[in-house]
Amino acid sequence: MTAQLTEPAARAWRADPYADALRAGRGPLYLRRHDGWLLPLDVERWCAEPDAADGTGPVLDIGCGPGRLVAALAGLGHAALGVDVTPEAVARTVRAGGSALCRSVFDPLPREGGWGTVLLIDGNIGIGGDAAALLRRAAALAAPGGSLLVEVAAADVDECVEVCVEDGTGGRGASFRWARLGSRALCAGAKASGWSPYDTWQAAGRHFVHLTRRTALTRRTAPTH
Repeated sequence: MTAQLTEPAARAWRADPYADALRAGRGPLYLRRHDGWLLPLDVERWCAEPDAADGTGPVLDIGCGPGRLVAALAGLGHAALGVDVTPEAVARTVRAGGSALCRSVFDPLPREGGWGTVLLIDGNIGIGGDAAALLRRAAALAAPGGSLLVEVAAADVDECVEVCVEDGTGGRGASFRWARLGSRALCAGAKASGWSPYDTWQAAGRHFVHLTRRTALTRRTAPTH
C-alpha cells in the first residue's frame, strides 16, 4: 500500500520555491535555518531594474538570479555574463536581454583569469557554504588587478549554516549549505584568498565591500604523503 502524502508534505517534496518566485517575479521567499531562523529574500528587487546600489561595469555576475545587472549592462553595450545553477534564473536573464550560463561557478567558465570585475551581489558570498573557497575561485576568474564587489550582511556575522528556501505557504526546497559574512569577516578572509580590501560602503540600506585582486596569486602546493 502506497502512503499518501498530505498536501503540505507533497508540496515540500516537489517544490522549487526559488524558481517559482523568479517565474512570478515576486515573493514571499525565505532562507530558513535549521533552528527556525528566517531570512527574507528580496525577490521583487532582484527582478526589478538595477538601483543606485547595484553599480555598473563589465562583469561576471556569480549567482546572477533573474539577471537584472547582466541585462542592464548588455543594454549599455558592456560585456557581461551571468552564471546561475537555476535554469529559470538563466532563462529569465536571457529573456531580459542578457547572457547567462546554467552552471556552477566552480565549473569551467569563459575568460578565466580575464574578468575585470566579478560580482557577488544579493548575499551570493554564501554560495557553497565556504566563503574562502568562493573567494579563491573568484580570484582565479578575475584578471590581475581586477575587482570583486561583494554584498555582505549588515550584521557583524561569520557563519556557515544549513538552510532551505521556502515560500511561507508550505513549499520548501532541498537543504543546502550557505554562508553569511559581514564586512569584517570578509576582509579578514580576503587576504588569504588573493584579494586586498579596497573600500566599504553602504547604499539603499545595503552593505558592500570592494576587493582588488593581487597581481600574483599564491600557488598552493599539493600535500605530500
